[in-house]
Amino acid sequence: MTESVIGIRHTQQRFTGERALFFESGSEISYCIFDEGESPLKHSSDIRIDHTAFEWKYPLWYSKNIIMENCTVHETGRAGIWYTDNITVRDTLIAAPKTFRRCRKVMLENCTLTNAAETLWSCSDITLDNVSAKGDYFAMNSENIRAKGLRLAGNYSFDGVKNSVFDGCELISKDSFWNTENVVVKNSSISGEYIGWNSRGLTFENCTIESLQGLCYIDGLKMINCRLINTTLSFEYSNCDAQIISGIDSVKNPSSGRISAEYIGELIMEPDRVDVSRTQIITGGHKDEV
Repeated sequence: MTESVIGIRHTQQRFTGERALFFESGSEISYCIFDEGESPLKHSSDIRIDHTAFEWKYPLWYSKNIIMENCTVHETGRAGIWYTDNITVRDTLIAAPKTFRRCRKVMLENCTLTNAAETLWSCSDITLDNVSAKGDYFAMNSENIRAKGLRLAGNYSFDGVKNSVFDGCELISKDSFWNTENVVVKNSSISGEYIGWNSRGLTFENCTIESLQGLCYIDGLKMINCRLINTTLSFEYSNCDAQIISGIDSVKNPSSGRISAEYIGELIMEPDRVDVSRTQIITGGHKDEV
């Protein structure tokens, strides 16, 4: 947000009706309620909002340069922030689904999203700092995400994400990180099935992963100092360089590369499915013949 002079101050007011503050610019909104009425701040710009509740649909569309602090977006404030650029949201509770779509330069800090289904779709240049979210299909087709301390419970997360880094995150998510490109996940824990399928350039560093048929169909999978617990039928048709500091319950038909682990409970290598000579398997510090 630009440091422009605040022109109008709205304090302790209740706004109703469609487009209540349409094209609002250069104002400050404090301790207000946006009640029944769609698109109250559509096409707004250079707005500071604090201690304010949004209780109806589409509050911030086609907006720019917005700061929200200590606010509440009710479940009825669904599809709340679309086509908006340069928005910072701090210390805010968002209970509505489908928030943030086709937005650029989004920062969420110390926020809780209790119904984050289909949230952060097709957005770019996203910063998530100490965010807690629950909901399926989180951050689909977004790019340039920098997430630190994200806690997410929701399936099908980060599908199609590009050029992003996740650090210190806790994820409970089936089918996470599908179809990604150039993504790094470090110092994180992930529990879910079928992690990472059909991705390119996917890296896990210092991570703990639990998965059924995880880490399959990946071109350029890199794993550094990772643990795989309760992980079965892993690495199928993946090109990988995997340094695993635990055992692996089972590995099935990697296409090529190198996998090292303390042990592999079951190694399935089918010559009629893959060229077994293209994969090096090392357990307990010793190369195994396959």
